[in-house]
Amino acid sequence: MMETQIISFLLGSFTGIVLALTGAGGAIIAVPLLIFGLHLAVAEAAPIALLAVCLSATIGASLALLQRKVRYRAAGFIALTGAVVSPIGVWLAQKLPNTPLTLLFAMVLMYVAFDMFRQSGSEQTEASVTRSFAAPCLLDSPGGRLIWTWPCVRALALSGLTAGSLSGLLGVGGGFVVVPALKKVTNLEMQAILATSLAVIALIAAIGVTSSAFMGGMNWLIAIPFAGGAIAGMLLGRLFANRFAGPKLQQGFAVLAVCVSVGMVIKVILAAGIF
Repeated sequence: MMETQIISFLLGSFTGIVLALTGAGGAIIAVPLLIFGLHLAVAEAAPIALLAVCLSATIGASLALLQRKVRYRAAGFIALTGAVVSPIGVWLAQKLPNTPLTLLFAMVLMYVAFDMFRQSGSEQTEASVTRSFAAPCLLDSPGGRLIWTWPCVRALALSGLTAGSLSGLLGVGGGFVVVPALKKVTNLEMQAILATSLAVIALIAAIGVTSSAFMGGMNWLIAIPFAGGAIAGMLLGRLFANRFAGPKLQQGFAVLAVCVSVGMVIKVILAAGIF
């Protein structure tokens, strides 16, 4: 058991480092690490990964909140809609067979890899200026509040429902859903979008973790060292983030994610005895 906890801590540390270097989307690597490293099923790995995501995102969101970068009304609304479906996703994960869950996760991971690779080639950075275009959720003035229209509410609610369902079902944070949604439907600065996304992830993940614990789906002996390792790795990675972060690193993670996704599919095929 001690060996398992050490491995869990090391896997969590790697997750934290990737998270610090690549952003919130990097946390999606947590579930595959637990699947390959500790031979867990998706339903077993998802709550553990979600706990690490929750703690890491909470730290990041708290720092951003102190810097007044979080749009807390938008974050609260998106998280509220996600909280409605997240427990349902947790329940489904415990009922569905492992094979379709693994294949679904592989598809999501492939999408995240493609999206990260595409964004790494863009000239836009996190410090990009406020965009000006026709969108459902516009600021009433530079640095002001969002104007809440029905199209705005509908767009943000849809992103919350999608992020919440995937969070509960697969143990992913949902940042790869929330960030593009906020970029598409608002004219917020990129720093505000990322900070708000972290707050959403923290809140939705907290609901998923609570639901998993209530339903008896959390393996605390693995989850605690994994989460501790993720926090330690994130804090360590932040020390070097400015030195290593950049398009090449994003592309490298995207390639790694593709390889892991393919590996998950091969694992399913071998387990099914197709070859």
